[in-house]
Amino acid sequence: MSKSVKVYALSTCIHCKHCKEYLDQRGQEYDCVYVDRLAGEERNQVLSEIRKVNPGLSFPTVLVDSTVIIGFNKEELDKALEA
Repeated sequence: MSKSVKVYALSTCIHCKHCKEYLDQRGQEYDCVYVDRLAGEERNQVLSEIRKVNPGLSFPTVLVDSTVIIGFNKEELDKALEA
């Protein structure tokens, strides 16, 4: 069964870029939201969603189903994707 993966990223963040490249290498489908490209109410809503799982609002914040991974961590990503 395929995992639902959502990446909250900043377009200028090198760790976010590496995280997306790693998911691409794995052939993992994911949705990516570039928070710094959002504006107004949409931006506020997304920041509020992220704060619920990552109060520090650091990036990337990756959701694999219900697992939250803060930062680019290959081991945690692999574990969450293979669980």
